[in-house]
Amino acid sequence: MPLLSRQDLEFCLYEMLDTESLLQSPRYADHSRETFGQTLDTAEQVAEKYFAPHNQLADEKEPWFDGEKVHTIPEVKEAFHHFVNAGLLTAKLDFEDGGMQLPNVVAAACTGYITAANPSSSAYPFLTLAASNLIQHFASEELKSTYLSLMRSGQAAGTMALTEPDTGSSLADIKTTATPTDQGHYLVKGNKMYISGGDQDITDNIVHLVLAKIKGAPAGVKGISLFLVPKWLVDENGQPSQRNDVQLAGLLHKMGYRGTTSTVLNFGEKDSCVGYLIGEPHQGLKYMFMMMNEARVGVGLGAAVLGYRGYVESLNYARERPQGRHPSNKDPSSKPIPIIEHADVKRMLLAQKSYSEAAIALCLYANHLIDRIDVCADAEQSKPMQELLDLLTPIVKSWPSEFGPKANSFAIQILGGAGYIREYPVEQLYRDNRLNPIHEGTHGIQAMDLLGRKLWQSGSLGLATLQTEINNTVQQASEFGELTEFCDQLTAALKLMQTTIQNLGGQLQHKGPDIALANASAFLSLAGHVVVAWLWLWQASAAMKGLQSDSGNTFYQGKLHACRFFFRWELPKIQHWSNLLQTADDTCRTMQNDFF
Repeated sequence: MPLLSRQDLEFCLYEMLDTESLLQSPRYADHSRETFGQTLDTAEQVAEKYFAPHNQLADEKEPWFDGEKVHTIPEVKEAFHHFVNAGLLTAKLDFEDGGMQLPNVVAAACTGYITAANPSSSAYPFLTLAASNLIQHFASEELKSTYLSLMRSGQAAGTMALTEPDTGSSLADIKTTATPTDQGHYLVKGNKMYISGGDQDITDNIVHLVLAKIKGAPAGVKGISLFLVPKWLVDENGQPSQRNDVQLAGLLHKMGYRGTTSTVLNFGEKDSCVGYLIGEPHQGLKYMFMMMNEARVGVGLGAAVLGYRGYVESLNYARERPQGRHPSNKDPSSKPIPIIEHADVKRMLLAQKSYSEAAIALCLYANHLIDRIDVCADAEQSKPMQELLDLLTPIVKSWPSEFGPKANSFAIQILGGAGYIREYPVEQLYRDNRLNPIHEGTHGIQAMDLLGRKLWQSGSLGLATLQTEINNTVQQASEFGELTEFCDQLTAALKLMQTTIQNLGGQLQHKGPDIALANASAFLSLAGHVVVAWLWLWQASAAMKGLQSDSGNTFYQGKLHACRFFFRWELPKIQHWSNLLQTADDTCRTMQNDFF
């Protein structure tokens, strides 16, 4: 059973996003659709051969700590190094840095294969990739020359150490400190928890990116700095020489992603934890947001492909499982029909298809925007696209993370009793995916970011750009009479969103953020559904073009049917969310602690 649909990926890449147009840029001129395809082939092969086979085993046999060392099953280390050796860790890097110089959107499609095969083992290389990117952009030349080659060759892994036991997502309240020394480094002291990959036995070293406050720093987020803290200090050849004062306090045991170590780390138990400042003091959160935003797009993609995996599993089961008869058939001696013939099973399959395929398209579109920004020579021309990417990032993270697990829940329901036993994969897919609504900021945090900041920054340029893009798609889709219904609905939905935003702007100005942001999650749901409806209309328009030359193509017909489902069953929900927002519904805000 394929991990992902290559046909769907190529539909998004070429028929929807026109990735081949990137080949006109000097950066990608040495590539072709064939080289993109070869890289996808490699990713699929690595995923199927080295990641997928131990997915269930890594879930059953979690990492363990013997008091001195963390142990993972050997297949995790083997998969990590095959990923590195295949060039996938450095796929987006320039040729001169040893990379493939691939577009982000193609690299993201490759990532999809690996995550779909084994989300927990894929976390190690993807965290390393994000950490190395941050070091490349913001660290000193000395730190880059010392650590980047170690990370890109797979000798060292990377982590981001943000969360503390008493602060959670409230980074303004972190207590980890960094004290300068006369030797050019800092002494870091504090505790971090829920650190994915914080200790393991698959690489020789680990590079932690740690948020901490220098003594005397400004209060709140303006006083946060970022430090590179290696597990092992290294010699002049980059080899581990002395154990740094970073101690594993314990492993945490999660409901999913069990193959990824989740750790509690103590920095500076012996007051000798060496850390190196990245960039300027007190700018740490700004630097870390680069890694966090990259990770947020990655979390969204992970949620999307896990949702898709469950969809494919339940689709195949529904086609093979005979049970029941049509309501009109009263003959008990007649042969049972495959459950896919039941309308309610089709409903659940259509929901999964509409969620997961749209979520994949959304994440690929975000990476496509990064590519468009990268190849744009004029900063002024790229600014609208950058603002659009900033606006969409909370949606890219949260919408797949909400509806991917919902797709997995439907998959379990379709399998019935078989759905919740471990002999079938859908229960693990749900458990793994259920972590994504929490990874890299919860739905509520993303909602506050979207409504409280991203919507208004740069004079709402991101919103204006989104509206232009949606209107362009509607205009193109209106050429097809079959899509008129959806064009009209999306136009009305966009107008409703604009009216809601105007209302919320007034609330922020006159009633204050406590009231205006109280129902921010409803706005994220509304905006997410409008964006996904846009992407479905875009896909439907591309499918209509495909049907002009291949009228019997069932893939294209399936796209149209999924689009119809989303517009008729999902998009109308935005009216309810808009009503709650425009009336500043206070049901949740005014609930009292004693009333529970």
